[in-house]
Amino acid sequence: MPLFFLRAAALFAFSGLFSLLVLWCPPLHAQAAPGAPQTVIDLAGRSVKLPAKVERILLGEGRLLPALAVFERDDPARRLVGMMGDYESLDEAGYAQWRSRFPQLDKVPRVGRNSSGSFSDEQAIALRPQVAILGLAGGHGPSKNDRETLARLEAAGVAVVFIDFRHDPLKNTPRSMELLGTVLGKRKEADAFVAFWRAQLDRVESRLRSAPASMRHPTVFLENRVGLSDECCATMVGLVGLLMDAGGANNVARGLIPGEHGTLNPEFLIATQPQLYIGTGIGSMATVQKSPLRIVLGADATPEAARASLVRATQRRGIAQLQAVQQPGRAHAIWHHYYNSPFNVVAVQVFAKWQHPELFADLDPRATLQEMFTRFQPIALTGVYWTSL
Repeated sequence: MPLFFLRAAALFAFSGLFSLLVLWCPPLHAQAAPGAPQTVIDLAGRSVKLPAKVERILLGEGRLLPALAVFERDDPARRLVGMMGDYESLDEAGYAQWRSRFPQLDKVPRVGRNSSGSFSDEQAIALRPQVAILGLAGGHGPSKNDRETLARLEAAGVAVVFIDFRHDPLKNTPRSMELLGTVLGKRKEADAFVAFWRAQLDRVESRLRSAPASMRHPTVFLENRVGLSDECCATMVGLVGLLMDAGGANNVARGLIPGEHGTLNPEFLIATQPQLYIGTGIGSMATVQKSPLRIVLGADATPEAARASLVRATQRRGIAQLQAVQQPGRAHAIWHHYYNSPFNVVAVQVFAKWQHPELFADLDPRATLQEMFTRFQPIALTGVYWTSL
């Protein structure tokens, strides 16, 4: 056979083989190795490059532990190399429940106590975290405004990611859980949580939207951290106040308090006579003896102790003069820490039921909370998280 025809046949065979290879091979962008580095946008709007595999996590607030546990149900401490000490300090009973189930949490180094000023950059960096998960608004850990701390962490190679349950909870809770799912490589768990959370919020929002135009939101005085001081009358328009608004409230402090929280004049409250009184509880069975004016709610509270503590709280000067605490069914209390929790949708349901009892007669917030613990937490639901007179 002439050489020309031999070369042509060989070229034809090679071309056919090449075409088959092209058809068989997927495009290059589909061949990225599993666990490859990726870039995310956090709740502060920052572009953050994550490591290929996240194995070492720092929590900028200890009370973010339940959010982490949604993704780490077998062992929330498995990837945790450091955390702030605010959980055991601010919610002793809640942390004790976690410690009982996961005693290894006590061995996780603390990088501060319960304020952003106590956060130790040096100690945090020495623990060699790959990712630091911080709260957007801070308060009990570094915030987006702590620029020197952020610069030091990032210079040490730590990817800093901001989430938020506090500043804008209804918008940012689902976004935060989706972001955590991406950071931790657990998007399936994130999608399941967010779907449930959105469905529970919609049970309130859709009914409020379809309520008669004549229905008015009741005026409410929300007392902040009852019993923390002897003064009356600390209140909130942000934080828990945002959850209360979502349940259909007319907060009497709205427009009067600059920022998220402040203090109202007792004479103003007595003259205004809000229709409902709601206090937030930071007490527990362990603290009731030394702080008897605090409202007892949380993981170790009993129904009897919770109600008795609300009775004592409403007998204080400035509060006892309110008609809302003198009439049945118009004085209530709720666990304060819902303001910084991914389970905040339960508080929205509780507020909705108090503020519009006929509209939400069939709503059962305790059942919602129970299902969230059963599906998304590695510990059992115990205690009492709201109470009424």
